[in-house]
Amino acid sequence: MTNKTFKSVEEQIEILRDKGLLIDDAPKTKHILLRENYFFISGYRRLFMRSTKNKKFIAGTTFDELYAVFLFDRKVRNTMFKFILIIENNVKSIISHTLSKKYGIKEKMYLEPKNFTSDPFRIKQVHDVINKMKRQVKNNVRQHTATVHYLNNYGFIPMWILVKVLSFGIIAELYSILKIEDQQEIADHYNIDIETLNIYLSLLSNYRNLCAHEDIMYEHRTQRKIPDTKFHQILDIPKTDDEYNYGKNDLYAIIIIMKRMLTEEEFKELIFEIGYEVDILNGKIKVVPTNEVLNKIGFPDNWREIVSIN
Repeated sequence: MTNKTFKSVEEQIEILRDKGLLIDDAPKTKHILLRENYFFISGYRRLFMRSTKNKKFIAGTTFDELYAVFLFDRKVRNTMFKFILIIENNVKSIISHTLSKKYGIKEKMYLEPKNFTSDPFRIKQVHDVINKMKRQVKNNVRQHTATVHYLNNYGFIPMWILVKVLSFGIIAELYSILKIEDQQEIADHYNIDIETLNIYLSLLSNYRNLCAHEDIMYEHRTQRKIPDTKFHQILDIPKTDDEYNYGKNDLYAIIIIMKRMLTEEEFKELIFEIGYEVDILNGKIKVVPTNEVLNKIGFPDNWREIVSIN
């Protein structure tokens, strides 16, 4: 195993130059690497490599191009995060309304184990999720004015306040253990079947965490895949071994999910904002076609056309 050793910013620049990267402004590059972290910027270098075996950069590749892809990923990640938060808030609101209406507004009412699936194989999961919810309340309750207000004035936290302190991951798990009739009522708001919504929430939670921690997004793939949709078919997304190449467990899968869960205006805004960043990137990179970068994040060449599909 190769031992990793500390490299100064100057040494990092030399490593990139040795691999064939053109760096015209060393002081500017040093400043960027110090601020942004060499590891994360170099994480995009595979786009510009001659091949998987030849680890040298394509002739003519500049640091500015590498940094442009880094900034593109950040801008798109921030845009995705903004719209995932909209969906997260919507889902939390619908779940809290559904459960409060049926089971009551106090924790001891809506967190009763009997209110969840009676599947004997999932009883342990039910108790685990309830305990996770209680722990999150205990750890975060004093950090939110609304929860403090309800505790001080009423002695309990209603579901519509509780969801504010719950992570999206917990919300996704919570939906998965609800009774079928409750899952159906929630899924009907989106005109999506229960199992598909389960998958959608899981993927959204995964990407939400990735966005929140500023992880590299362009090559990220989730373990679960969304079911095929009419959007895959209408966009004529290419297949390999009868499996769509894009829009299954990548960023475009999240775009498809958002198409089904955002309002029409929200979705148009999302596509416009991503398109704006794509156009900026197109003017900054030369040695690699922009559509190749988009393919890496899971976008088909005609990715924008989804906005006009009913």
